[in-house]
Amino acid sequence: MLKDIQQPQVKDVAIAIIQEAGEDNELVWNVYILNLGNERIYGILITSRGYGNINKEQRESSVLRHFIEELPAQGFAKVEPIIEDLFELSNEYWVSYYKDKQIYDKKFIFPPNMITYENFVNIPLLGNKGVVVE
Repeated sequence: MLKDIQQPQVKDVAIAIIQEAGEDNELVWNVYILNLGNERIYGILITSRGYGNINKEQRESSVLRHFIEELPAQGFAKVEPIIEDLFELSNEYWVSYYKDKQIYDKKFIFPPNMITYENFVNIPLLGNKGVVVE
């Protein structure tokens, strides 16, 4: 039965959204996955989507899928760029990965209007400030 299956708890993995200089030094927003743990993770599959209401109209972005072969302990990888228009929506990142031959998965959700300078925290792993969901 499904209720008998043990789901391991996701720890030490986070999604961060930061603003940084892109090509031609213009400021862009990027999404990163962070491995805050002391073990590598691998076979990482990330699906991303935005959904919610803007001006009382239901909106939904395309579902994007990303694969990252491996992240070392205390490592990070850029997942995708994100445009500010999507900040008014809930932005969901569903992450599945392996660690020690065990599969883990978790949804990371940035609620509407969470991605603001007021919510920035220091992210030492990236050497930058941004918004993080663990």
